[in-house]
Amino acid sequence: MSSSASSDCVRELDGDLFAAPKDHSLAHCVASDLKMGAGIAVRFKQLFKGVDELRAQNVGVGGVAVLKDGGRFVYYLITKEGSYDKPTYGDLTRSLEAMRKHMLENGAKKLAIPRIGCGIDGLEWPKVKGILNTTFGTEDGFEVVVYNFVPKK
Repeated sequence: MSSSASSDCVRELDGDLFAAPKDHSLAHCVASDLKMGAGIAVRFKQLFKGVDELRAQNVGVGGVAVLKDGGRFVYYLITKEGSYDKPTYGDLTRSLEAMRKHMLENGAKKLAIPRIGCGIDGLEWPKVKGILNTTFGTEDGFEVVVYNFVPKK
């Protein structure tokens, strides 16, 4: 291991993503059709609505659509074309880079996310975590908190 471990900005904890502090922006993966009919995307759609506003942004795969929620942002990472497609690591990386750029331009330094791309989309968490650390670990001050969903017993 080299000194790269010190650049890890991703912290994991068990709990409800939607209980994250309100100073943390939120993000999740969606298809460019913005159907959001399964997984955690359904909760995002219920809580933040704004599907028409997101559609109007006309973002393609590898980009990010954004809603404002009070003092924070809600990021919709467009990682695949259709709801039933699977994202690639490359498209996820491009979406994360687009989000990082928006965060920097808007002074958003704290982000709360699920294990993006790893539920229904089937990406491998160790690889995704590496991409997150590469994308956000280079800039001082980014805090990325990953909420690992724990089903109620």
